[in-house]
Amino acid sequence: MANNASGTSNAKLYLAWAFVGIPLAWGIVMTLINALALFQ
Repeated sequence: MANNASGTSNAKLYLAWAFVGIPLAWGIVMTLINALALFQ
């Protein structure tokens, strides 16, 4: 993927997605762990 019209580099794009995606993934995992505890 080439740089888009605003000049955002791929590294900045990946960093932005990681900034959002890592906490999101953490929240999903914690929710699943707590939900599984309800069914034990």
